Amino acid sequence: MRRWLAVLVAATTSLVLIALLVPLVLLVRTAAESGAVDRASAEAESVAVAVGALEAATPGTAGPGTEPGAGAVDGRAADLETLRLTVERAAHPTTVFLGDGRVLGARADRSPAVELASRGRSVTAAVPGGREILVAVEGAPGGTAVVRVFLGDDELARGVTRVQTGLLVLGLVLVGLGILVADRLARAVIRPISSLAKVSHRLAAGDMTARTVPGGPPEVHAVGLALNHLAGRITGLLAEERENAADLSHRLRTPLTGLRLEAESLSDPDEAARIEARVDALERAVTAVITEARRRTRERDECDAVAVVGDRVAFWSVLAEDQGRAVELDLAPGPIPVAVAADDLAACVDALLGNVFAHTGEGVALGVRLAAAPGGAVLTVTDAGPGFGTTAPLERGESGAGSTGLGLDIARRTAESSGGALTLGASPEGGASVSLFLALPRRAQARPCSKPRPVR
Repeated sequence: MRRWLAVLVAATTSLVLIALLVPLVLLVRTAAESGAVDRASAEAESVAVAVGALEAATPGTAGPGTEPGAGAVDGRAADLETLRLTVERAAHPTTVFLGDGRVLGARADRSPAVELASRGRSVTAAVPGGREILVAVEGAPGGTAVVRVFLGDDELARGVTRVQTGLLVLGLVLVGLGILVADRLARAVIRPISSLAKVSHRLAAGDMTARTVPGGPPEVHAVGLALNHLAGRITGLLAEERENAADLSHRLRTPLTGLRLEAESLSDPDEAARIEARVDALERAVTAVITEARRRTRERDECDAVAVVGDRVAFWSVLAEDQGRAVELDLAPGPIPVAVAADDLAACVDALLGNVFAHTGEGVALGVRLAAAPGGAVLTVTDAGPGFGTTAPLERGESGAGSTGLGLDIARRTAESSGGALTLGASPEGGASVSLFLALPRRAQARPCSKPRPVR
């Protein structure tokens, strides 16, 4: 954004400066030419005055022993010499065309413009290499005289290049200042926007404590206030949902207590012990749900996938044996650390194996395979049932077998929480196949984790 603003300001400033400086440059050139012409005209006028003074020379009185008219000739010769010296000392090449055909000063051709001036009309004419300033002097001896002053192109453009260079430098300085000011303004706008983006990413990552300090222009300041309000509202809604889930789970304790009392009243001690064990397991599961619901964030934990998967398969193998199911377990040599908490991974395995028992008939074989993979581990659960009929992941709450559709979603979220993914497929027997890639934790070795609580 800063770059685009700088380009926009540079383009706008350049257009404005071009609109102003181009006429100014032309005006400077015109003014320089006009000044040079004025100075040359003044010089030509002064020479014309000297030419006109030739007429004022009157014959002097002849002295004893002199011929009549000799003094007048001497005086006219002196005036011509004075005129010649004046022409030679002129700042510009100056030529005087006298009416009697004589030429004083710099050599020059008798151009058509000179012929026009000899008829009594002062003109300025453009010639190759410059201009001629022609002043007609009527009444000069021998007829109308013409004073010619030549201005070269260098004289006409004297100082123009220097002024144009100064204007160009000034324009560049103004463009640079405009870009600098635009960059400062852009930074004042971008900083609060970047802060808003960082807070948004933190909120998306689950950090509900993230807040921004509103700043910048009024519009950006309003967006910051709105983002903080939204974050606060989301935090409140999440807290309310957590409490609602915890309260709902807590309501299960009352029927569990009644079920425990019923189990204790059974006459068969073995049956009573078996039911009480199941009630204990269910109560632990309810407690875990309440704890999970009230947990503000999902901490990135880690555990040994081999130990957790092996423990859960051993738990479900008892039920599989009762139903006549063959269980094929293939565990890679451990430990294999993964970036998933032990309880979460146990719940994931329980959800996948529970789906097999719920959606396939008794006697249908199943397999569990855990293999190490680059960057993590792959957990695959297969069965010989009817399969999914699709390889596209099902949406949360969607099920093709009339269930809640949450089992696969639990497995998917468990895999994604570690940085992995879930894929569906078909098993070699034609049934369903669910594969989870579980990423390695940040540390190379898994820290010791507590044994997952059994959930039935």
